[in-house]
Amino acid sequence: MGPDDEVCYCFHVSLRKLLNYSRRVRPQHASQMTACLGAGTGCGWCIPVLTRIAQSPDAPELEAMLAEDYGRQREAYLKEDAPRHTFEE
Repeated sequence: MGPDDEVCYCFHVSLRKLLNYSRRVRPQHASQMTACLGAGTGCGWCIPVLTRIAQSPDAPELEAMLAEDYGRQREAYLKEDAPRHTFEE
Protein backbone atom coordinates (compact mmCIF):
# COMPACT_ATOMS: atom_id res chain seq x y z
CA MET A 1 0.00 0.00 0.00
CA GLY A 2 1.44 3.34 -0.97
CA PRO A 3 1.39 6.42 1.23
CA ASP A 4 -1.38 8.06 -0.78
CA ASP A 5 -3.65 5.00 -0.89
CA GLU A 6 -6.82 5.29 1.17
CA VAL A 7 -7.10 3.35 4.40
CA CYS A 8 -10.45 4.85 5.38
CA TYR A 9 -12.64 4.68 2.29
CA CYS A 10 -15.62 6.34 3.98
CA PHE A 11 -13.76 9.58 4.69
CA HIS A 12 -10.96 9.25 2.10
CA VAL A 13 -8.12 9.24 4.64
CA SER A 14 -4.76 8.15 3.24
CA LEU A 15 -2.11 6.01 4.86
CA ARG A 16 0.24 9.03 4.81
CA LYS A 17 -2.20 11.18 6.81
CA LEU A 18 -2.76 8.44 9.37
CA LEU A 19 0.94 7.67 9.80
CA ASN A 20 1.83 11.35 10.17
CA TYR A 21 -1.00 11.85 12.66
CA SER A 22 0.10 8.86 14.74
CA ARG A 23 3.75 9.91 14.74
CA ARG A 24 2.85 13.46 15.75
CA VAL A 25 0.11 12.77 18.33
CA ARG A 26 1.21 9.34 19.67
CA PRO A 27 -2.35 8.23 20.55
CA GLN A 28 -2.74 6.34 23.81
CA HIS A 29 -5.74 4.43 22.43
CA ALA A 30 -6.51 3.35 18.88
CA SER A 31 -9.90 5.09 19.09
CA GLN A 32 -8.04 8.40 19.16
CA MET A 33 -7.22 7.82 15.48
CA THR A 34 -10.78 8.99 14.73
CA ALA A 35 -9.55 12.53 15.35
CA CYS A 36 -7.68 12.19 12.05
CA LEU A 37 -10.43 13.30 9.66
CA GLY A 38 -13.01 10.90 11.12
CA ALA A 39 -11.18 7.72 10.16
CA GLY A 40 -12.86 4.63 11.59
CA THR A 41 -16.26 6.21 12.22
CA GLY A 42 -17.96 5.02 9.02
CA CYS A 43 -18.27 1.36 8.10
CA GLY A 44 -15.56 0.22 10.54
CA TRP A 45 -13.50 -1.67 7.95
CA CYS A 46 -10.31 0.31 8.65
CA ILE A 47 -10.36 -0.08 12.45
CA PRO A 48 -7.88 -3.02 12.55
CA VAL A 49 -5.43 -1.02 10.43
CA LEU A 50 -5.95 2.11 12.54
CA THR A 51 -5.18 0.00 15.60
CA ARG A 52 -1.90 -1.21 14.05
CA ILE A 53 -0.95 2.34 13.08
CA ALA A 54 -1.66 3.63 16.59
CA GLN A 55 0.42 0.85 18.14
CA SER A 56 3.37 1.19 15.77
CA PRO A 57 3.31 3.86 13.04
CA ASP A 58 6.62 2.60 11.65
CA ALA A 59 5.48 -0.99 11.11
CA PRO A 60 6.62 -2.14 7.65
CA GLU A 61 3.69 -4.54 7.13
CA LEU A 62 1.36 -1.61 6.46
CA GLU A 63 3.22 -0.73 3.30
CA ALA A 64 3.41 -4.41 2.29
CA MET A 65 -0.39 -4.62 1.95
CA LEU A 66 -1.64 -4.37 -1.60
CA ALA A 67 -4.17 -1.59 -2.07
CA GLU A 68 -6.17 -3.70 -4.54
CA ASP A 69 -6.45 -6.62 -2.09
CA TYR A 70 -7.39 -4.23 0.71
CA GLY A 71 -10.17 -2.77 -1.46
CA ARG A 72 -11.51 -6.20 -2.45
CA GLN A 73 -11.52 -7.35 1.17
CA ARG A 74 -13.47 -4.23 2.13
CA GLU A 75 -16.09 -5.00 -0.51
CA ALA A 76 -16.54 -8.49 0.94
CA TYR A 77 -16.70 -7.02 4.46
CA LEU A 78 -19.52 -4.69 3.43
CA LYS A 79 -21.48 -7.56 1.83
CA GLU A 80 -21.24 -9.75 4.94
CA ASP A 81 -24.08 -9.85 7.38
CA ALA A 82 -21.66 -9.95 10.30
CA PRO A 83 -20.90 -7.61 13.20
CA ARG A 84 -18.80 -4.63 12.22
CA HIS A 85 -15.34 -3.89 13.57
CA THR A 86 -15.27 -1.66 16.62
CA PHE A 87 -12.54 -0.17 18.77
CA GLU A 88 -11.78 -2.33 21.79
CA GLU A 89 -10.78 -0.11 24.70
